[in-house]
Amino acid sequence: MDVVIFRRKLRNGLIFFALVVGAVFMLFPFLWMLFVSLKKTGHGFLLDFAFAKPFFANFKAVWNNPSFPFSRFFLNSLIVATSGAFLTALFCSMGGYVFAKKDFYLKELVFWMMLATLMVPGMMYMVPQFAIVTKLGWINTYKGMIIPHVANVFGLFLLRQHMETIPNSLLDSAKIDGASEWQIFRTIIVPLSLPVITTVFLLTFLFQWTNFLWQLVVNTPDSAKLTLPVGLALFKGQYSTEWTKLMAASAFSIIPIAVLFIAAQRFFIEGLTAGAVKE
Repeated sequence: MDVVIFRRKLRNGLIFFALVVGAVFMLFPFLWMLFVSLKKTGHGFLLDFAFAKPFFANFKAVWNNPSFPFSRFFLNSLIVATSGAFLTALFCSMGGYVFAKKDFYLKELVFWMMLATLMVPGMMYMVPQFAIVTKLGWINTYKGMIIPHVANVFGLFLLRQHMETIPNSLLDSAKIDGASEWQIFRTIIVPLSLPVITTVFLLTFLFQWTNFLWQLVVNTPDSAKLTLPVGLALFKGQYSTEWTKLMAASAFSIIPIAVLFIAAQRFFIEGLTAGAVKE
């Protein structure tokens, strides 16, 4: 018995050690970014502890830099990511409800044709999307950055698969009580699908927050709608780069994502594991 207990403790200890090593390995780039952001200018890649004075001087310099409107870039990213994530979650939940609980002509064919578009590389859509955005006059606008990515087939698929597990008897009972389609969707479908809807919102927010190429394409260099990924790429001198301040700006950009994931962690985990266990 003692041998069995010893083996079990040894196995658990090795698993714990492996998890700690893996966590440190995964977090090392983030910790290194914070370490460099707190150092003096010119000491970014030196293995010393020459920290800036005051301690958060680089963060203050980035936020108050008149030649680098970081606060405006930050606000633009927040508007684009939040609006895009909200609209995507709304339309995907409505579309998922229709494909899961309604019958119409060629429903399955239409759904699988939409799903087949996931196999097409995103770069293939960029030229026609840019042509449409240009024709509509959406260059240097929030609409040009948000609307082309609102249609999310993966989010539609995720919500449709979850909503199919909702018993039809609940919807039939609501209809007998006189509930409208909007009331059924708002009071039954959305509350029961909230973890998956939150997952779609978080994934879309992350995509929009880190999207660089499309936001670079639909904005000119003098645009007032530049977002953080594009702004950070412009945060460099002609002959050198201030790595300590660049790392401080990058650390700032991670704050909204970290706060959002921590606040919605429970919903995110429930959404990813929804349907994983069959009763």
